[in-house]
Formats: sequence, C-alpha cells, structure tokens
Amino acid sequence: MSSITSVASAAADLSASFGGQLLKPTDEGYEEARKVHNGLVDKRPALIARCRSVADVVDAVALVIKLGLEVAVRGGGHNVAGRATIDGGIMIDLSPMRGVHVDAVGKTVRAQGGATWGDVNRETQLHGLAVTGGVVSTTGIAGLTLGGGLGWLMGKYGLALDNLRAVELVTADGKVLQVSKQEEPDLFWAIRGGGGNFGIATSLEYDLHAVGPIITGGPIVYSIDRSRDVLEFFRASTRSLPDEHTLFATLTHAPDGSGAEVAALVTSHCGPAAEAERAVRPLKQFGAPIVDAIGPMPYCQLNSMLDANYPRGALNYWKSNFLSELSDGAIATMIECFARCPTPMGQLLLEHIHGAAARVDARDTAFPHRQKGYNFLVLAQWMQPDDTRQCISWARETYEGMRPFFSSGRYVNYLDDDEVGDPVAAAYGPNYRRLQQIKAKYDPNNFFRMNQNIRPLA
Repeated sequence: MSSITSVASAAADLSASFGGQLLKPTDEGYEEARKVHNGLVDKRPALIARCRSVADVVDAVALVIKLGLEVAVRGGGHNVAGRATIDGGIMIDLSPMRGVHVDAVGKTVRAQGGATWGDVNRETQLHGLAVTGGVVSTTGIAGLTLGGGLGWLMGKYGLALDNLRAVELVTADGKVLQVSKQEEPDLFWAIRGGGGNFGIATSLEYDLHAVGPIITGGPIVYSIDRSRDVLEFFRASTRSLPDEHTLFATLTHAPDGSGAEVAALVTSHCGPAAEAERAVRPLKQFGAPIVDAIGPMPYCQLNSMLDANYPRGALNYWKSNFLSELSDGAIATMIECFARCPTPMGQLLLEHIHGAAARVDARDTAFPHRQKGYNFLVLAQWMQPDDTRQCISWARETYEGMRPFFSSGRYVNYLDDDEVGDPVAAAYGPNYRRLQQIKAKYDPNNFFRMNQNIRPLA
C-alpha cells in the first residue's frame, strides 16, 4: 500500500470521531490551510489535522505514530523558519483552537494553543488587563511564549514566558500533562524557552497585570540622513529607561509605499499618563521628525499598529543576534549596510531589553538571555520571488558585517533554517545540557523535531 493510500485510509478511519478537519492534498481548503505566514516557505503535508479539541490533538499524535511519518505543529504559523509545516508528513494544526477565558478577579487568562495575541488582548483589555505579548497581533501566543516572548511590557512585567502559570501539554506518547511549578516542575522549566521540543501546548495560562485600555506609545520617524543622530539618541535614551518604558529603533522604509528610507523610534509606556508624558517628552523634543505619532492610544492598537508592515504571504528571511552595547562602530555598520538594502520592505531593528526581563537569573528558565542590551535583527522581506537571491544575500552580508559587535547568544524565535554549526546550542548556552536531559525524558525519540531542535541526550 502506498503512503498516500495509507494516509487516506487512516484518515478515513479517524474521521468518524475527529472533531476537526482532516485535509488531504486533494481536499477543498488544503491549499489555504498549508500556508504559513512566511511566503518563502512552500511545503505540502501529506495530511493536515485541523484540531478543535485536546482529544483531536491526542488522536492526531496517535495517527502520526501509526503511520510512522514526521510531524509539524502549527499554532499561529508565524515562525519565520516555517517549522509549522512539513513536506510529506502530518501538520497538526491548532489554528481552530482559539478560545480565551479571562479571570478578571484572579487576574489570569487561559488561552488555547491556536490563539493569537490579538485574540488574547481583545479579551483581556475588556478588563483593563494585559500580559507581555508580541509586537504583531497576528503572532501565535504559543510559539512566541515558549521561545521567549519579547514585547512592549517586558521591561515592567518580564517576557511572555515569565508570566506563564501553567501549560496543558500533549506529549510524544499521547499523554495530556498539566505542567506548572507544582506539577512536572522540570518540564515547566524547560518549556519556558525550550519551544515546541517537549510537546504540543493545547492551552497556556498567564498572569495578567493592570494595563490599559489606554497607554502611551507609537512611532516617531526621521529622514534617513538623521540615522546616526537617531541611533546615538536611542543609545543614550536606553541607558536610563524606567521599567514601564520600552523603546525600539529601526532603519526601515516609509509605510506609505513610497519606498523612502527612514530612521524611526517606536515606543510604549504602560505607566500612568502623567509619568508616560514626562518619559516620552525627550523623544518628542528630539530633532525634527517627519512624523510624530507618539501619544495616548488603546493598548490593542499598540499591539496591532505594525501588523500591516508584516503581511501574511510576504517572503521573509531573518538573521539576528544579541548586542551587549551599541557601539559607534555598530551604528556606522548598520547605516552602511542599510544603504544597500534591495527591498522597500527590509529593515534593521534594535529591540532594547531591560528592567524585569533582565532581572531573572539565566538559569531560572530555559531562556538564558537575561542581560541588558539589544536584540539586533536583519529583517529582509519582499513580495516577488525574483528578488529572493538578492534579498537573502543582503541579509547574510549585513549579518556578517555586524558580527564583530555581537555578544554571545541568539534569540531562538528568530533562528532560520540555514544556520551553520549548532545555533540551537548557542541559543541556549549554559542551559542546553539540562534541556537535552529533559528532552530525553519526555521525548527520547525526538518525535517533536520540526522546530529549533534540542537533541535528546543519549
């Protein structure tokens, strides 16, 4: 019996009890379901199991084991390396599982593994509550959280994973585990940074904080000839930010479609309005911006204001590394490299990390990068396949040009597929061996390997 026939037969057997959809390549809806956010990724699973419940996920895992195929797990499908999909294997798709329940009195939220940050923020903001999420609302909560979780609130409340209370996890042998500090504590340590290596997160529970519904934030944009001044001002400003204040910098292109190169700062302050106004005043008084959109805005708007810059289906190739400082040499190199950017959708981004996110010990969670500093990202994005070679070449050349300024460590959520050496080991640093030991306990056969993979310790 051919593998195609085997998959079709097994899917037919399961369909009577399966609550979601089992999509084969010939089925209506398959072509749309197989796509992930990054249009550069074009894979064709043998079957897509679109799950509606935890029981569906358990059955899908059993089906993968029965057929002896590889598996990929999709939450939001945003991972730039496209590890939410697979050629010839089975995609377990959680995107129909987007339920969100807020306990406004206990200040917690529990959301299913297919939920996006837009889904979570919409519900929690009804109560003036929030948790650190991403900076693009269409990003899935599970992937972002389990790999780290940089976001607008991280200076005050830590990374997304620092706010995690519990996770419901389906393991490689089909068990459903409740994972928290009290239950499976070693596994709870590992999933806070270890990504999808240990199971399928069917729901995640977070602590919430009083934030919004109105915060202060937005972008301020300058002409490209002010790049050096803007980046030097950014460097000086980030030396003394209060926890409530987050500030990112970017060399990018105007969002009006003109392709004009610009230098921009993007900021958020989650504290009281008067404190926020004082904190952002130096930004608003600096230079002569083209656009100043910093001011009071709904928290949900802050988390969606960049969505249009990262459209679904655009082709993406990213490279990133941490910088402990932003030297004059690093600034000069960034400006020089950006001048060669071949795509009007490309940018160089600096995400500043400070405050609560940097006050956690490197070994307290699997995510080890707890020093103050910056995450540097080369973000090549384009729409036409004919531009792929030059855009990827620019990203790689820029990354190499910036290498002399890198500190140790990589952000695992930004790792792509073509890295040399062992970038996953480098990303986890001193925590990698313990992660390998826990991987060997919960997934000794590396069933979950279509990810930024942690190899089980033999």
